[in-house]
Amino acid sequence: MKKRRVKPEELELWTQVANTAERLHPEKKNDFKRIIEQAPQPASPTDVEPPFAPPAFNIGERGKPWVTQSVLTPTITERLSNEPLNMDRKKHVRLQRGKLKPEARLDLHGMTLDQAHPALLRFILSSQSQGRRLVLVITGKGQKDDPFDPIPRRRGVLKQQVPQWLKMAPVAQAVLQVTESHVRHGGAGAYYVYLRRNR
Repeated sequence: MKKRRVKPEELELWTQVANTAERLHPEKKNDFKRIIEQAPQPASPTDVEPPFAPPAFNIGERGKPWVTQSVLTPTITERLSNEPLNMDRKKHVRLQRGKLKPEARLDLHGMTLDQAHPALLRFILSSQSQGRRLVLVITGKGQKDDPFDPIPRRRGVLKQQVPQWLKMAPVAQAVLQVTESHVRHGGAGAYYVYLRRNR
């Protein structure tokens, strides 16, 4: 078992318990003082920086915007581009350039989540059973951002959900790679889904 250091909050809780407890064997030496001395001291509030502090500025200067895209969670495009490449590299390059033609397409545009999920599952599993390798799933881009909305939001529920659904059972075993499609096949409003060979 690994040894670990006692956290300040654990030490504080232990101190409260120890102060209310009575010793069973008063003749035995108390080792509590040594534990207190070795424990790290909690940082003072002035030492801790707030997680999203605005940048410093001088009086008279114009303030810089500090809520940026980096504060938000990464976009679906960023997440997909950071995933490992599971398919042939040359085919992937051709796919990104729009050189490969999808063998079938499913248009989820305008569907609710309850309608889209079973339709996607049926489409992916039937496409794999028919021996298709590349299919196109159209989700739409979602509504445009409202510039007057005080809270930054991700638009396009289906655009966000479809890649998540493709990583879950029962279709995860059929999917080799998911990539945002080329402009000629829908761009940001559609996904290429490259399927494993049917066994």
